[in-house]
Amino acid sequence: MSQDEKEMLKEFERMQKRADLLFNQMFPTLRLIGVHHQKTWRPPTDVYETDDSIIVKVEIAGMSEKDFSISISNRNLLITGVRHDPEYKLAYQQLEIPYGHFRTEVFLPHNVNYDQVGATYENGFLTVVLPKARVHRVRIVEKNAGDTTG
Repeated sequence: MSQDEKEMLKEFERMQKRADLLFNQMFPTLRLIGVHHQKTWRPPTDVYETDDSIIVKVEIAGMSEKDFSISISNRNLLITGVRHDPEYKLAYQQLEIPYGHFRTEVFLPHNVNYDQVGATYENGFLTVVLPKARVHRVRIVEKNAGDTTG
């Protein structure tokens, strides 16, 4: 995707958010009865490896640890949650900070030790450390034909 296409997509998303806000202001009761659907968004996510672990770092400021759900299934890490907008806003001039339900899913390139997975939330970053599972190799030793010990 070219830079111009990316900019057009960003502008379209901004226009869509503004239209949604205008619609919600004009018809607030429709939002209460479920006509307005909320789009799930994906926070910026880094995935990298060290010698011992896979690290997943999610930029998601303004939340607390209880706002996240982390699960692993079939080598997929799933992080979900909701970021609430704590302020009432009468009108928007610019709206770029996403609020509402979010979801990020990461395929894990290695098996991990599930019982050693750890997560921390600090300075707006959720960091999940997934220790790689150690591969135990078995060495097969051939018996010599003349060996009578066993």
